[in-house]
Amino acid sequence: MPDFELEREAKIKGYALVCGVDEAGRGPLAGPVCAAAVILDENNPIDEVNDSKKLSEKKREALFDKIINNAVAYGIGFASVEEIEEVNILNATYLAMNRAIKSLKIKPDFALIDGNRVPKGISVDCQTVVKGDAKSASIAAASILAKVSRDRLLLEYDKKYPQYGFAKHKGYGTAEHMNAIREYGISEVHRPSFLKKI
Repeated sequence: MPDFELEREAKIKGYALVCGVDEAGRGPLAGPVCAAAVILDENNPIDEVNDSKKLSEKKREALFDKIINNAVAYGIGFASVEEIEEVNILNATYLAMNRAIKSLKIKPDFALIDGNRVPKGISVDCQTVVKGDAKSASIAAASILAKVSRDRLLLEYDKKYPQYGFAKHKGYGTAEHMNAIREYGISEVHRPSFLKKI
């Protein structure tokens, strides 16, 4: 289970407020990419916070509310389909991460970021952590907020475009989704650059 060891290491180096940052939605064929930044209170840990991919949808939903109610601060940022198309998915992910950090009501002085690349334009000192959502409690909390926030948006898309089945696959390239694209074409929430091989 993720813990606060990396956060403690940053504090030993002199940083006071450490946020964890993660994203959701780099791979789907539709919808924006979403990132979250979370500062947790080490003295008030949230039980069962884990890598969002290891949790059921129901558990993620329950933990989402616990995290936003108990975190010192949290921020959520999106990069739109248009931005993904304009600057590519990697740079759009960086945009979303920077927006998440900037939307924190309390400004961190250090960020633990899931992955192996430092986002361009980041405004705070940071450290990348491969598989960070399985190691850092803050990154794991961010992974849950990002995933749930994006999933909720895809449920809204499902109401507008019921023919694609967004509620079920959340925009990922399942066989059902691919068949719907072949039958109905692409919608305004699809990512054209991800669909060149269809």
